Amino acid sequence: MRTLSLLLFIIFLSCVPHAVSAEPQRHQPMLAHVYAGDAVVTDYWVSEKLDGVRAYWDGKVLWSRGGYQIATPEWFTEAWPSMPMDGELWISRGSFDALSGIVRTAEPDNAQWRRVKFMVFDLPEHGGVFTQRVRAMEALAALNIDWLQPVSQFRVADADELDARLASLVAAGAEGLMLHHQDARYQAGRSAALLKYKPYDDAEAWVVGYTAGKGKYAGMVGALEVEDDQGRRFRLGSGLSDAQRANPPAVGSWVTYRYNGLTSKGLPRFARFLRVREE
Repeated sequence: MRTLSLLLFIIFLSCVPHAVSAEPQRHQPMLAHVYAGDAVVTDYWVSEKLDGVRAYWDGKVLWSRGGYQIATPEWFTEAWPSMPMDGELWISRGSFDALSGIVRTAEPDNAQWRRVKFMVFDLPEHGGVFTQRVRAMEALAALNIDWLQPVSQFRVADADELDARLASLVAAGAEGLMLHHQDARYQAGRSAALLKYKPYDDAEAWVVGYTAGKGKYAGMVGALEVEDDQGRRFRLGSGLSDAQRANPPAVGSWVTYRYNGLTSKGLPRFARFLRVREE
């Protein structure tokens, strides 16, 4: 039955336009801008923003956002289609730390990987607009693979409904929403056709040093000294666990932080460490 389902899915994909990549090496992902409230939301598909690890399936190998091969059990990908897929490795809301530990392990643990799903939110090599890609992703259900699922996409009638859906999902533990323009084609890099909507801002910076801890943090790291892509330097202390203070992210690694707007000097206000960015 699974073989028949896979055949039907491949036939379905062959009926829609797609581009062919000569070098299925490091994938340049499509990245989102921040939703500023001025988009015509009825022109967008909306989905939950999953708090997972970004991954790209090139048809043979699963890659991280940074271009490193992700070690998975053989059974995890053996029945997947050859069509490249962009998505998020995910367990559940609030489970990022557990997921990160599973994904970073060089020798994959079968029992742990049984907890993980690959949630597909785009098909980079499919030549159609996003609405067509949504329909193609929905066909993944025919494969009957529990750990390979399309991210649920929905529509809203207006900005008020969008705000209500955001509030409801965030209250349930979600990170936020993603908005993808219905007529957009997949493109590498940051795109105005893809928007993220969260109750706070977040960004990335790379670690350039540390400050020494004081008091109960004596002998550990007090804060990370970081620099963003605009050359602004600041510190991240809030959000670090005791374990992270004792064994901090390495200098040169990228971290994600959250903040609430900018100060008069253009620095992130109330910046708080979230996590190390998975490479």
